[in-house]
Amino acid sequence: MGVLDRFERGIERAVNGAFARAFKAEVQPVELASALRRETDTEAAVVARDRTLVPNAFVIQLGPSDHDRVLQWDDTLAEELADSVTDHARQQRYAFVGPVSVRFEREESLDTGVFRVRSARVKGTVAPATSATATPNHPVLDVDGRRYQLSGRVTVLGRGSEADIVVDDPGVSRRHAEIRLDDGSAVVRDLGSTNGTFVDGERASTARLSDGSSITIGRTRITVTFRSDRRDDDA
Repeated sequence: MGVLDRFERGIERAVNGAFARAFKAEVQPVELASALRRETDTEAAVVARDRTLVPNAFVIQLGPSDHDRVLQWDDTLAEELADSVTDHARQQRYAFVGPVSVRFEREESLDTGVFRVRSARVKGTVAPATSATATPNHPVLDVDGRRYQLSGRVTVLGRGSEADIVVDDPGVSRRHAEIRLDDGSAVVRDLGSTNGTFVDGERASTARLSDGSSITIGRTRITVTFRSDRRDDDA
């Protein structure tokens, strides 16, 4: 469990957590989380049936006093806030065009307890899959319960921070494998990893993926989905 408890376990617990005690009368993390959720609602744009795009890159401007306090928890708080946005988007069936990021910016003109939020839609090679939107051109990967929709032609899986999808597994190499998309098809290729890449139980240097294919790297199993869970086309 992180310093700030998961928002989905209740805002009340976050209010009574370590961050709230540290911030006291200043800006509270729960306020920031609420503001980011409001920002996604305000900036939501319906682009197609069952597809509403929302911002995925957020900047929170804080006054000097609040910014100094945030710096003590910068990375952890940013991750927790990004998780909060992702969970809200999942509940509202919103979609992102890239990974969710939150960063803090010092603004000298802001008083203590006052903050501003800026947001933008920034495209990336992979985005958190907040609803069942898998298609042949944009498949969804399930990695230990976390879902990602692929939007770029090449997506690197690995333990290193330079990977597009970071897999926290000691048996996974820093750049372990890549998935290439091409006109509705997908191929996984091992990138010279130490422990190899397995597709449906068979070790493979290169393998074509199909709906439901299972990729194993280290001890991590990744399931590939090419079709939405919805069965509209079968009705």
